[in-house]
Amino acid sequence: MDKTPKRPFPKPNPARRKNNRTKKITSTISQHQSEKLQKVLAEAGLGSRRSLEHWIASGRVDVNGVPATLGARVQGSDTIRVDGRKLFRPPPGTARLRVLRYHKPVGEICSRADPEDRPSVFQRLPGISRGRWIAVGRLDINTCGLLLFTNAGELANRLMHPSSGTEREYAVRVLPWSPEKDSAQFSSDESSAGIKYDPNGKKNGIALDVIERLRKGVRLEDGVARFEDITDAGGQGQNHWYHVTIREGKTHEVRRLWEAVGLRVSRLIRIRYGPIRLERDLRPGRWEELSAWETAQLARSVGLGRLIGTPKLPPRKPRYGESGKPRKAFRKPPEDRSGSRLPPRGSNPTTRS
Repeated sequence: MDKTPKRPFPKPNPARRKNNRTKKITSTISQHQSEKLQKVLAEAGLGSRRSLEHWIASGRVDVNGVPATLGARVQGSDTIRVDGRKLFRPPPGTARLRVLRYHKPVGEICSRADPEDRPSVFQRLPGISRGRWIAVGRLDINTCGLLLFTNAGELANRLMHPSSGTEREYAVRVLPWSPEKDSAQFSSDESSAGIKYDPNGKKNGIALDVIERLRKGVRLEDGVARFEDITDAGGQGQNHWYHVTIREGKTHEVRRLWEAVGLRVSRLIRIRYGPIRLERDLRPGRWEELSAWETAQLARSVGLGRLIGTPKLPPRKPRYGESGKPRKAFRKPPEDRSGSRLPPRGSNPTTRS
């Protein structure tokens, strides 16, 4: 008979103790993880990272009361001031991603302040408790249509950056430059800036070679630009519309492309930005918040799906028991009008004496 005394407790494992200590250290480091200063400023919607680097170099940004330098990193507990104003930073994981769809009318500007005191698109937006609304791109004062706003600077900068390749679709109506022909409809012998509208070779009122030239690319002052797609949207005469799609989003790119081939834009409406379209029932000057599905679709289109919190669903109960047989559904016994339980069918109720 073995009389070796048994240990009352299991022998401690030094490797397990080391792993627990490593987990604690890792969790502490993750809570105090630092980020680049220009990235934090860009997420707050103050501008692109490149422009914010100039702000830092010029001394406009302070961290904990000390002028910041290029390459500086900040933590969640640091206090950042831009031009003397404290920057609000929500705790990580608490800010909800929000996106607005706004129908910009003609006559409004996309700046917050204007020396001429013209109406701004920001005057019609709803109030926001934390942060501020950031415009995703711009539309000039004579252009109307879809304009997106978000409270996430990272999403706005990613959507506007040319590397994302986000498509912008516009509905455009073009006319010849010649003033005496602006009031006349297109005819077989009509020409403008060397463009002939031949009835046998025209497409949507514009010659096929002009359409092909706009698709292949036209050299502008800041490089070659082109339309990704040009489709006929219908209409007759001066009220003939086209749908054009671009990706880069240069300044006045749609207008300058048409001007390069001898035509001028009389109406320009943005109808789509990425996967988000301008709804027909959204009147000019009105806004609406995107649904959770549309917001997730927009964020994932530029690789920012991590900004969307996916709720965890409760685990489903197994349909079969451990023995492999289906579970029997539990049925609550019916009640009579007095509230007492009725006996199940086929049973003989016992009488009380």
